[in-house]
Amino acid sequence: MQIQINSPQLQLPDALVDYIERTASEVLGRHADMLTRVEFHLSDTNANKGGVDKRCVVEARPRGMDPLTAEHEGVEFKDAVKHAIDKLDRVLDRRFGKLSSRERGHAH
Repeated sequence: MQIQINSPQLQLPDALVDYIERTASEVLGRHADMLTRVEFHLSDTNANKGGVDKRCVVEARPRGMDPLTAEHEGVEFKDAVKHAIDKLDRVLDRRFGKLSSRERGHAH
């Protein structure tokens, strides 16, 4: 599972990049054999005005399937990233759970 981080208008601190990679690996690692790549798209929608403006869109690319996405906005990037990863994890659970139950149904 390759992890890619995109933030065209932002220079991300190394600590944030490390946090994203570590958290993605910890939370999504159990799906790693099903995923080719996980992409993070970070943006600051309000620039320097503050508020809930740190946006994280995370996109998972499962092998042989359409990409799945989740997003979250927060006051801090770490918060937005963590919530987006957790949402994506639930989406992947549902998608892969449906696949495995379908596969079990065909096993008879």
